[in-house]
Order: sequence, then C-alpha cells, then structure tokens
Amino acid sequence: NTNTNTNTNTFHIGIGHTRWATHGRPVDENAHPHVDCSKRIALVHNGIIENYPELKEELLSKGHTFASDTDTEVIAHLIEEELSNSSDFFEAFRKAISRLKGSYAIGVITTLEPGKIFAARKDSPLVIGCGEGENFIASDIPAFLPYTNRAIFLDDFELAIVKKDSVEVFDFEGKKKEKKIALVPWSIAQAEKAGYKHFMIKEIFEQPRAVADTISGNMAWFKEETELEGIDPESFDRIHIIACGTSYHAGLLGKFYFENFASIPVEVDYASEYRYRNPVLDEKTLVIAITQSGETADTLAAMKLAKEKGAKTLAICNVIGSTATREADTTIYTYAGPEISVASTKAFTTQLTALFILSLWLGKKRNVLSNEKAEEIFKLLMELPSKIEEFLNIEKEREVVKEIALEFYKASDALYLGRHVNYPIALEGALKLKEISYIHAEGYPAGEMKHGPIALIDETMPVIVVATVGRVREKVLSNIEEVRARKGKVISIINHGDEEIRKLSEFYIEVPEVDEFLSPIVNVVPLQLFAYYIADFLGYDVDQPRNLAKSVTVE
Repeated sequence: NTNTNTNTNTFHIGIGHTRWATHGRPVDENAHPHVDCSKRIALVHNGIIENYPELKEELLSKGHTFASDTDTEVIAHLIEEELSNSSDFFEAFRKAISRLKGSYAIGVITTLEPGKIFAARKDSPLVIGCGEGENFIASDIPAFLPYTNRAIFLDDFELAIVKKDSVEVFDFEGKKKEKKIALVPWSIAQAEKAGYKHFMIKEIFEQPRAVADTISGNMAWFKEETELEGIDPESFDRIHIIACGTSYHAGLLGKFYFENFASIPVEVDYASEYRYRNPVLDEKTLVIAITQSGETADTLAAMKLAKEKGAKTLAICNVIGSTATREADTTIYTYAGPEISVASTKAFTTQLTALFILSLWLGKKRNVLSNEKAEEIFKLLMELPSKIEEFLNIEKEREVVKEIALEFYKASDALYLGRHVNYPIALEGALKLKEISYIHAEGYPAGEMKHGPIALIDETMPVIVVATVGRVREKVLSNIEEVRARKGKVISIINHGDEEIRKLSEFYIEVPEVDEFLSPIVNVVPLQLFAYYIADFLGYDVDQPRNLAKSVTVE
C-alpha cells in the first residue's frame, strides 16, 4: 500500500503476497493479508482451499463475518475459532490447518505471538531463507536471494515457526523435525539487473555463460567419469516428457533429440493434460519432467501420477532442492542461475542443452551412437556458447532486430513458422511475443500453413520464418513464396550469407550456422530479442507481464 507510512524503525515483521486471482476478483478487498474478526490474526496464502465453501458456511453459522470473496479468509477465521477452545496459538494453528483440503503455502502472524511467523505447506512451495539475525519465508528463492543464499525447503505436511533468530519445523501432528540448511549456489549479484534496463534483457545476454555452465555441469556423467544415478538406460523402452509453457516447447525438441540420437519413442504432453488422460505407462517408461522452478503444480502432479504407475522419473530443473528434484528418481540440473523475468529465456536454452546431452548419453549407452560419434557431436555442442555470443556481440545484428521491432510493434497479430527442429522455436517465439507484448501470435509448422493460418495472411501481417540451413530448407523456401504471394511481410531468421532467402524476405536476421539439431538454441535468441524490443517500445512491464507468474504453483 503506497499510502502506508513506513518512516519508522519499529517494524520487525511483515507478510505480503502477490495474488493470482482464483476466488474473487483482483480488487482491494480480496488482496492479502486477510484477517479474522478480532483482527488479531493476519495471513497470506498461496494455493486453493477446495473445501472452503463448507468451512465458510460452518463459520458463518458460528457468527463469523467475512470481508472478502476469497478462500484464504476462511483460514484466518478457522484459526480464530480453534483459539476459542485453546489458549495455545500453535495448537490452534495446527488444528485449523489439519482441516484444510487443497493446496497451500501459508504464512500467519498474530498479536498473540509477536515476533513469529507461523507457516504451513501442502502441495504449494514454501522455502525459508536463513539470514543473519533475520529469516524469511517465500515461495521461491529469488525473493530473498538479495539477503541470503541459505535455505530450508519445507516438505508437504510440514509446519514451521519462524523467528528472526531461529526456525523450528514440525509435522502436522506437532512433532518437531530436524531440517538441514541448504546452500543455494546463486549469488546476490545474479539477482540484480547489473546495469541492464530489465532482467529479461540481462538474462538473454547471460545465455552464452548459462549454456556453457549447463555443459560443464553435466560433462562428468556424459563422459562417464561419474554415474548418472537413478537411471538405467536399458530399463526403459519409451520416454514420456511432461512440462508446461516454455518447458513444453523444450520437451518438443527433446523428442527430436531422443528419437534421432537414441532411437527411443517419445511422447510429449502438457503436464496439465497428462494427468487427466490416463496415460499408458509402466516400469519400462521413463518420465522426464521439465520445470525451471521445480515447483510447477501441474508438473508435480503429473510426476506423482507417473510414480504411482511404476515409471521412473527424471527432472530437468534449475533450482537445487526444489520439490521436483526431491520427488524425482534422478535430476539433471541446468545451472542457469536465477531467472527473475517471468518470460523464460536462459532457462529454455539450458533445458535444450541438458536434453541434448542426455540424448547423446542414451545414444551411447544403447549402442545407437558409437563413443566416437557421440564425442564428435558433443564437441559441436561445446562450440555453441561462442556461437550465441557471436550473435549477441554484433551490435549491427541487434540493431537490425530493434529496427524490425520498431516496424511492427503496433501490429495486432503475428505468425511464426518453422519446420522440423525449428517448429518448437516458432511456438516459443510466438509465446514470447504474446507473453510480454500482448500481441496475438501463433506458432505453426510451416507445412500446416495451408491448412488454416494462410487465410489470415495479408499485407499487414508479419510472418516470422525460421529458415536456417537444414534438411527441410527447400520446403521452407516454398512456404515463404506462399506468404509472399499473399502480400505477407516476411521476416526470416537465416544463416550468414544466405542470399536466396534474403531476396525473398522484406526483413531478415542473420545468425551463425551450427549443426541442424543445435540450430534451435541459436535461432531462438533473435526471437527473444524481437519480443523484448516490441514490449519495450510499447512501454510494458517486460519483467512482470499482466496476469502471469514466474512459477505457476496453482493448478
């Protein structure tokens, strides 16, 4: 609240929450914190209380009055009701929490126990930051990273009492538990803009280093100097990949990698759909969950389903100690460092890098690739950070992207086309544009254009075509001609010196040539920049686009 007077040194505790509206509109009366009738209890809550209608009806019958339409407010009144039967606040808190059904990460403060935050977790992430003379609760590490990189990860069905100089953790029965403090390998500097206008542009420019760190961080098990524990390459005959959003696009590319290099059949699903379609899987299925945060609710639920059906699970994740990494049989970390901007950039390219390494390793282990061939391809991967850096360091190329963005930032629609390994990049480019600029954009396989999207093309429509060298280049040329015949504005992503496609394009962006299967990791970078510049020209909040959250922790 900007009207609050904070010119005092007496504050010593506080709670707040950036609410994703589920129950009740995004208006002041539904904003957190919520309080009980006596205003002695205040709380914030992330998640959904599924049995709140019954609880609310019960509490109304006992004389409680409600000031909001949220499910969260029920919790404050439920604690208040339990306090009428007990003078022990923690016991009242514990009993109230035990009556909740659904998902929740909860932080409570009370005038009855000053200097304490009472916390609870079930199916929604909650991490405690342990500082010097100060402690924090949050749903994600970057929230407190400027203050500490020491953390305690709460598990489901755990409670905590957090004071400035101590943390106590309990199970739902009230029994005390010992929890280790984890050291998060991220620095405070990584959570700052470091002179960049936005986190997103900083994270775009961090991609050469991030991809290099993914390679170096996973090189030992690829070269078999250490074991990739928890996964036997001969124990499964198919792979299911589950993910959401940008991570789903990474999974689509993973399918190309695993089928090409390891000859394993792969299905790719949105995690939110996978868990409801009764997937056919068993102990001979490897389920790969891709999640930047390790806390995406639908992905975690899909992982749980897979484990119940006997499948082995592998997480590809950026956050050490997150729920996905604790639930999975094994984890491959991306080592991207904290990604603050809601729109994912370096998390995506490092996920692709991790998937590529895993596919080569499986190819070796399953005798699809010889050791020599796998090493040869791996050497091409090791050149990738310098190729990304080459594009980002050429100011002329960045200016070209900016000029094209300036030409089209007032467009109402955009179409992205790609074929083969660059089809997922068309999807990702379209997602980036719609996420941060609010321009309607669609990604399509270029060969499917004639089955619908071609009807939308006219002289005002920018059509972004990923047209770098590959086995389908001639097909892409034909698709560009089809767009031109309908007066569409062609913006091509091409390799340096491709005169043929240059002549067919109103605008073009040149990138270094790399191996066809690695080209998506380079080709996505100008599309990230294009979306960024358009959103910036429009004056939007690039790092915090409307209605979106960095880690989607509710279903």
